[in-house]
Amino acid sequence: MQLPLQISFHHIPASAAVEDKVRERVAKLDKLYERIMSCRVVVDSPHRHQHKGKLYQVRIDLTVPNGELVVNRCASQHQAHEDIYVAIRDAFDRAERQLQAYARHRRNEVKTHEIPPHGWIAELYPEDGYGFITTPDGREIYFHQNSLLNGDFSQLEVGLDVRFAETVGEQGPQASTVRLVGKHHLVEPSG
Repeated sequence: MQLPLQISFHHIPASAAVEDKVRERVAKLDKLYERIMSCRVVVDSPHRHQHKGKLYQVRIDLTVPNGELVVNRCASQHQAHEDIYVAIRDAFDRAERQLQAYARHRRNEVKTHEIPPHGWIAELYPEDGYGFITTPDGREIYFHQNSLLNGDFSQLEVGLDVRFAETVGEQGPQASTVRLVGKHHLVEPSG
């Protein structure tokens, strides 16, 4: 870390044991991402007249290249935060997740979601409860009425667009899940 750690206490007396715990968790953050420029931690016990016990709140401000990460949780929502060490743990766990996401983004490792295969209903056998999907590359995929997730099998029509998860069945490829594609969903072009 380029600048020294700043620890502040508001509405509670300073504690060497709490400072040690904060320093331990900050050291872990620094190992997780070595380019942290500064870190400020505020341990607070805001006045709450409705609650009998003290609740602790921990705010963490991390300055990183091209940004700042802030963790600031409202103590009134977390009864477990009557224990100052639980409040510290929760705040630093959240800071770790934010820092990991930031580091992935900086390395261009942003999560992507794979688009399920697309096709259209080519054949239906409603009395037997199954049908076939044709894919853009011309393959036929079997599906059973129980694999349909968002629709009524009896209302399906040949030609409807679907997305599906493909598995290998006893008789060849089959769809384990089938979802109807609404008119507002984008479909990747075939070709």
